[in-house]
Amino acid sequence: MASLKSFLEDKKYCRVKLTLTKTNHFEVVASVNNIEGRFILDTGASSTCIGFDCVSHFNLATEDSEIKAAGAGAINMTTQISKRNKLAIGDWQLKKLKIVLFDLTHVNAALTQHDALPVHGIIGADVLKRGKAIIDYQKKSLYLGVKK
Repeated sequence: MASLKSFLEDKKYCRVKLTLTKTNHFEVVASVNNIEGRFILDTGASSTCIGFDCVSHFNLATEDSEIKAAGAGAINMTTQISKRNKLAIGDWQLKKLKIVLFDLTHVNAALTQHDALPVHGIIGADVLKRGKAIIDYQKKSLYLGVKK
C-alpha cells in the first residue's frame, strides 16, 4: 500500500513541513506578497489573519471593516480587511486572498509566555479549504492541492 505522501504527491499535492511549537500548535512559513512570515495553522479560524503590527511588513493595503473578530479568549475586536493579496506556502500559491487584520498581541503574549516565538498571523480555514488541505499530524506535514 502506498504511503500518504506518495499517494498525495501522485495526485499533484504540494507537501510543506510543519513545526510543532511548545504550545502544541503547528506553525508554517508562508509568504504574503512575496514577504516571508511565520503563521499558526488553525483549522478553527474561519479566516486567515495578520496582526495590525505587520501591515507594513507585508505591504498590505487596508480598509476598515464592520466585522468584529473573536477568538483565543478575546471578543469584539476591531478589524480591517486587506484584499487581493498573494499567498505562497511552499510551492502552492493563491493570488487573490482577502486577509483579516486585527490585534494579535494576546495571541503572541500567550505564545511567548510558553517560550514559543511570536507569529505574524494565522492561516485559517479559508485557505485550507481552497487548498484542499490535508494535514498529516504524525509526519508533521501539510499537503495542498495544485489547481488544475
